Amino acid sequence: MCAIADTGSVRKAARQLGMTQPSLTTQLRRIEKALGGQLFFREPSGSRPTPLGHSVLCRARPIVAEMRALLDEVASASQHEQGARLHIGSTNSPAVAGWLRRLRVRLPETDTTIRTDVSANALLHMVATGQLDAAFVHEVEGAPLRVPDGLTEHELIAREPQFLALADTHPAAAQEVVRVADLADAQWMVDPTVDGEWAGLRRIWAAAGINPRVVHGDYLTTVDLVTAGEVVTPCQPTARPRHGMAIRPLYGDPLAVRLFMACRQEGTPAASADDLFADLTASYMEIAWASDAYRAWLVRHDGPMPVGT
Repeated sequence: MCAIADTGSVRKAARQLGMTQPSLTTQLRRIEKALGGQLFFREPSGSRPTPLGHSVLCRARPIVAEMRALLDEVASASQHEQGARLHIGSTNSPAVAGWLRRLRVRLPETDTTIRTDVSANALLHMVATGQLDAAFVHEVEGAPLRVPDGLTEHELIAREPQFLALADTHPAAAQEVVRVADLADAQWMVDPTVDGEWAGLRRIWAAAGINPRVVHGDYLTTVDLVTAGEVVTPCQPTARPRHGMAIRPLYGDPLAVRLFMACRQEGTPAASADDLFADLTASYMEIAWASDAYRAWLVRHDGPMPVGT
């Protein structure tokens, strides 16, 4: 129940819990049958608690927190016997691979693992409850994340522009910078499970005076649709173009995210927050300057990092 409420959907909750969606749906129905009422409203955009669901969640969360605390105590006790561990999390980013590589060089005796999730809010909750030591997340401009109390934020980029992925045969691909208004007739692909993404896109469409057709789906499966010319979709400026795809900045950079690393105020057991952040920063800068489209943008705008760093 807590996972469904935190992630906003049964599908995302199942992925977070390492279960299949049908299994989690079956468990939810059993709980609802035992309690005698519906706990979530099922809507096209996801699941939200009913009044009964809110009441049950208020009772459930302290139980879950106590159980996690117990597990953490057991894990901490065994850590002295088995060696140090570091659990990090991240939303999808090309910088993750380099971050892991640097951490393993810095901490060769530490068992370093990573958890990825499309939901930044879910990752922040996992840091707050001790399931993760640190998380690298993005916050869509105009759609603030729910940062739990007790977390410290280390800001990497205050405003990273989001680019557009489109077929290299699309007329707009011939332009160095694409205007949102020029894509009024295009079909946009949106992943509604990414926190803040849907709200951010609706905002820039409204500002451009367009109401485009929308396809809901998973960004990880859109490459074929983009290269076939079926959809256009926002992407990170560090994304690597595939064959048949072009990546272009949007005029005026109307869509942007804030990138930051979050950890608990007491720090992490295996490494200092400063060391984690230093390795993350180096990894991000490496992939930023390796991207042709982003490097050109950085040179034109003299930021958000110093040119040549």
